[in-house]
Amino acid sequence: MMVGAERALFMDEISTGLDSSTTYQIVKSLGLITNILSGTTVISLLQPAPETYNLFDDIILLSDGHIVYQGPREHVLEFFESMGFKCPDRKGVADFLQEVTSRKDQPQYWARSDRRYQYVPVKEFARAFQAFHAGQSLSAELSRPFDRSQCHPASLTTSTYGASKTELLRACIEREWLLMKRNMFVYRFRAFQLLVMTVIVMTLFLRTNMHHRTVNDGIVYLGALFFAIVAHMFNGFSELALATIKLPVFFKQRDYLFFPAWAYAIPTWILKIPISCVEVAITVFLGYYVIGFDPDVGRLFKQYLLLLFVNQMAAGLFRFIAALGRTMVVANTLASFALLVLLVLSGFVLSHHDVKKWWIWGYWMSPLQYAMSAIAVNEFLGDKWQRVLQGSNRTLGIDVLKSRGFFTEAKWYWIGVGALLGYVIVFNILFTLALSYLKPLGKSQQILSEDALKEKHANITGETPDDSISAAAGNINSSRRNSAAPEDSGRRGMVLPFAPLAVAFNNMRYSVDMPAEMKAQGVDEDRLLLLKGVSGSFKPGVLTALMGVSGAGKTTLMDVLAGRKTGGYIEGDISISGYPKKQETFARISGYCEQNDIHSPNVTVYESLVYSAWLRLPSDVESETRKMFIEQVMELVELNSLRDALVGLPGVNGLSTEQRKRLTIAVELVANPSIIFMDEPTSGLDARAAAIVMRTVRNTVDTGRTVVCTIHQPSIDIFEAFDELFLMKRGGEEIYVGPLGHQSCDLIQYFEGIERVSKIKPGYNPATWMLEVTSQAQEDILGVSFAEVYKNSDLYQRNQSVIRDISRAPAGSKDLYFPTQYSQSSITQCMACLWKQHLSYWRNPQYTVVRFFFSLVVALMFGTIFWQLGGKRSRTQDLFNAMGSMYAAVLFMGISYSSSVQPVVAVERTVFYRERAAGMYSALPYAFGQVVVELPYVLVQSLAYGVIVYAMIGFQWDVKKFCWYLYFMYFTLLYFTYYGMLAVGLTPSYNIASIVSSFFYGVWNLFSGFVISRPTMPVWWRWYSWVCPVSWTLYGLVASQFGDLTEPLQDSGVPINAFLKSFFGFEHDFLGVVAVVTAGFAVLFAVAFGLSIKVLNFQRR
Repeated sequence: MMVGAERALFMDEISTGLDSSTTYQIVKSLGLITNILSGTTVISLLQPAPETYNLFDDIILLSDGHIVYQGPREHVLEFFESMGFKCPDRKGVADFLQEVTSRKDQPQYWARSDRRYQYVPVKEFARAFQAFHAGQSLSAELSRPFDRSQCHPASLTTSTYGASKTELLRACIEREWLLMKRNMFVYRFRAFQLLVMTVIVMTLFLRTNMHHRTVNDGIVYLGALFFAIVAHMFNGFSELALATIKLPVFFKQRDYLFFPAWAYAIPTWILKIPISCVEVAITVFLGYYVIGFDPDVGRLFKQYLLLLFVNQMAAGLFRFIAALGRTMVVANTLASFALLVLLVLSGFVLSHHDVKKWWIWGYWMSPLQYAMSAIAVNEFLGDKWQRVLQGSNRTLGIDVLKSRGFFTEAKWYWIGVGALLGYVIVFNILFTLALSYLKPLGKSQQILSEDALKEKHANITGETPDDSISAAAGNINSSRRNSAAPEDSGRRGMVLPFAPLAVAFNNMRYSVDMPAEMKAQGVDEDRLLLLKGVSGSFKPGVLTALMGVSGAGKTTLMDVLAGRKTGGYIEGDISISGYPKKQETFARISGYCEQNDIHSPNVTVYESLVYSAWLRLPSDVESETRKMFIEQVMELVELNSLRDALVGLPGVNGLSTEQRKRLTIAVELVANPSIIFMDEPTSGLDARAAAIVMRTVRNTVDTGRTVVCTIHQPSIDIFEAFDELFLMKRGGEEIYVGPLGHQSCDLIQYFEGIERVSKIKPGYNPATWMLEVTSQAQEDILGVSFAEVYKNSDLYQRNQSVIRDISRAPAGSKDLYFPTQYSQSSITQCMACLWKQHLSYWRNPQYTVVRFFFSLVVALMFGTIFWQLGGKRSRTQDLFNAMGSMYAAVLFMGISYSSSVQPVVAVERTVFYRERAAGMYSALPYAFGQVVVELPYVLVQSLAYGVIVYAMIGFQWDVKKFCWYLYFMYFTLLYFTYYGMLAVGLTPSYNIASIVSSFFYGVWNLFSGFVISRPTMPVWWRWYSWVCPVSWTLYGLVASQFGDLTEPLQDSGVPINAFLKSFFGFEHDFLGVVAVVTAGFAVLFAVAFGLSIKVLNFQRR
């Protein structure tokens, strides 16, 4: 944003994840730029350190929607002192400002001894500010009318955009080309998929096995042509994800007037044309003559041109749907439905003559109808199809076209080309219009508890709130001063006892394989050392801060100690109260609060705690005791008011960041651990929310547990709430390990004792000063290594002595031992996982209800398109129509089910990694819950679909046949759903899973038995039709409905069952085996998903 001509910058929470020293440098630079360029900069910050706060000229203080103060920084304390409130000497002004308007925190700042304190509401602050001199100055400035004569003509822009249309288009073209080059893997992978698919098609439709003698031979060629079109439609489907992913950036840049939508849309379309040319060339030029299409080279290039327009039409269609849907879930649903409608009305699945009058408009509007008509005419009017069959006055090509209801005039090729070209233009225009006028979908609001809502109302109006929310919270340090000693932890009355444990580690080294980029720059070492012999100890009832600049190795050390690293090389000794650490037992007595606050989104706060306690507390803990313990933990971390709130997704809906932090802590506490690691518990929080979380942490320590926190930019209050500090420098070395002391006196004394280190200024934050004086730049200036200074200090020797003491087991003590790896039996794990999955699915209407609604819409659409065609079986085409309805339903409903389950499983897999690492359960019970919970939902959805379709299409009303139809639909939708899960389990991300899945969808479509029947396949590919699940489904559906019919077909005189056996290889007597195999595929994919989750771990730490 700063490289443009903008002179007004608005920056929101730019310090999240940065240490205080880095934040200070950034804000200082922004201040210099603002002053030099005479700009205007407004920045919102979370927990700004005093020295960062002092860089600002003006302050805007907002509270509950009211401006409490806006004016010079120098006068803000004067204003609050006039209201009777004073900032303490060792309190950061920014922290004071955020807390003084809060009912809970306000009393501690009351400074008037002559008046009794009474809560001052936000409205009263806002009114008082209007009478304050800064408020009066602001009002006077705002009331002064605009003087046009004082404004230079060049001060306001007269154009919407900062450059000419040509320059804007050129810039967008260059950026799109750069993105395509850097994303070339996707296009290469797409081309590779098409190449593999083309090889399969070439060998499946090999011309030595393909003939030009009968109409049935022509139908096989029609299948090859239809699949060529379908392959490019599926290939264009990947544009959906590529376009959707880029939309958030586009919307931001469009709204900031970087460029108009057309300048973005044109390069997206035009630059993809060469890629389309290559992709179509792979399928046409490699396969055309090998398959045995008409040898006329003109028809070869005409097929190439037609498929090029199909490819471009598909890309334009899915780009438009992406811009229309704006999210992957909505766009995927719209795209699946659009693809289904277009293919069913293409003229191949359902003959033109059999399309009902109420759907004929859809037939004429379907671009695939024009594509299929054009490609069929191009092939079957060729010389190879000019022979005249005996007893007919038409050529074989004309007979083939008429048998499936296609047009027979040559003009339909050019009509098809023209129509496709028109659709390419129309879809890209619609894409541009959608980008121009649609806004990004809004985010849901985060949870506001009832108590918090009452408190906000009371803060604004000054009314007295309920007693439950009016109790003063006190500050962190007072809690610390009054905290219970470790040996008195029972005073907090926790129902379940625990054994206080200490952690000691000595000479810990952690390294990873040297990155290839660094080796390319001349680095000879094979390993990159991230921790260089770190030593220390953590004790019960002591709160330890693990600090350092970004890249110092804080989280790395915590992951190593907690056993959460999934790769790399670990050396050194770790002991737990005198015994060597064993990860199997350590997971049972430790908790790890991750920075990202990963939880299942569709369960409540209370249910999250019940689930964690159920699986992590010992099996001999009674249910009532467990519930009492959960209630105590909720009270400890102040979650009672949120017990029934849904967790939600971070930054989207559900709990706020601060509430999620407290839930993360509670989820670990209900496991009754002795040791807790917390990674950045205050990251992303404002000062008041951070204080609430730290009060929770302090309460946890006061129970006698060992607690270690990494922390970035603490305020003075938060920093001095810690008992000890473990300070690291960049490169993975410790430079101070010891107590903070009263008002950080021990820390300050240590560093000020080092020669030439600058003294701390009065009122300065010790945490910020400590990071500044120990930075790499200061080491270079002073010519010292703080790591070496620490290694040569008396403090280091004392710490080594403590480490040796903790590493020796006390007399009479025993090593940790648990008879089983997990707290609960496998059956209990399965039931708990199923319980949580049931709650998650029941509260996820975006998945369950949308899928049910999709099934109903597809059922009604199929019922109206194939209305009463199931009862017609006098002609061969009637059987093809009935089979077409089955084929389309199986393939596209199955693909929809498979695609829709993948993001759900991907979200839950992230939670699974955390829960498995915590020792809650093994992989197979998790897979059991994920698999079994789908059974009732798929059953209801398949019943709703099956009843509607069976009745509307008019299949024979026979109880046995109806039950067979429902049976095959149920297990088909089930194995597609489980295949979607398996694809996620086998791949590292949802995006890769969808790309891999699309390839198998294409292969299953090809070998389903509809595009080309099993007896027609070459013998070297016939085996795959027996391992293709969709072919078994079609076998079961067709054989169960028509396999027992002996009436002859009018156009051939062959009995129906004999035709099915000769043309498709379907026999009614084989139905029992087909039923078992179809159900077997569901079992196979479910078991494979469980094994993939158990064996593969794509989490990299």
